[in-house]
Amino acid sequence: MMPYESHGNHLASIRSLYPFPSHYQIVSGNRMHYLDEGRGDPIVFLHGNPTWSFLYRDYVRALKGEHRVIAVDHIGCGLSDKPTEDRYPFTLERRIADLEGLLDSLDLCGKLTLAVHDWGGPIGFGYAVRHPERIKQIAVFNTAAFFWPSGKNFPWILRICRRSRAAGYLIRRLNAFALPTSYLMCTKRKIDSATRKGYLLPYRSWSDRAAILRFIQDIPLEPEHVSHRMMSDIQQGLSLLRDVPMIIFWGGKDFIFDRGICLEWSRYFPEARVHMFPEAGHNILEDEKDAILPLLRNFLVAESRA
Repeated sequence: MMPYESHGNHLASIRSLYPFPSHYQIVSGNRMHYLDEGRGDPIVFLHGNPTWSFLYRDYVRALKGEHRVIAVDHIGCGLSDKPTEDRYPFTLERRIADLEGLLDSLDLCGKLTLAVHDWGGPIGFGYAVRHPERIKQIAVFNTAAFFWPSGKNFPWILRICRRSRAAGYLIRRLNAFALPTSYLMCTKRKIDSATRKGYLLPYRSWSDRAAILRFIQDIPLEPEHVSHRMMSDIQQGLSLLRDVPMIIFWGGKDFIFDRGICLEWSRYFPEARVHMFPEAGHNILEDEKDAILPLLRNFLVAESRA
């Protein structure tokens, strides 16, 4: 049974917000769901935790007239397969390999633009540092693709979720990460019930929520962590992308990826254009979509002409 079918009437109930045909590709033995709309220079949108391609629905609609817009659901997320932990490792390295497998299968013409949010940052930049010759430009939204800065406190809520078995149980049993996040991730634009339902739709059961917990556990804070080496490779490889045009959109009220993380991006990419939105939260893509869309479109057009 395809993931689309397994959601049945639940998915039909948000079709007015997410009116796109589904596409699937087998990667790592699992079905990866993605949107593929429009024609032209490709732009690939990568979501984080605990969202899915629904995050980019308005951006897909706005940009598909000039671009081939691809929005990916990572394995375990959205409408992609949700394998058990004995069938899938849920590591950063595997997720980068999944993205490589998908993009290699799509016969993309020319260089591509990456647009990344939250965990989409390390996954997207992991791909980019492996294939810098394929990257045309990058749009960054409240994320990191480097180790947590030395001397900066790691958010306590994530530390608890990484280490506490009780917290892990609540995340799987009661949706105690995605549900509160759906209320807290925006600080400027109030998310209505229909939109919140869209964000939560793929994460309705214990088995649906494995990736949510494993994303948190995969944050490589310790040298012995399974994803530490991969993050180290990404951080060291950022210099390969110094000449890639970049634009950064940042929500100033994000209590995870705060302004200090934005400054870290500017240290790695001093030429990047930074648009700070002081009243926006972690989900800046919702909070500031009306402001971001024209800025993003102008960036894509200007760099295409350069």
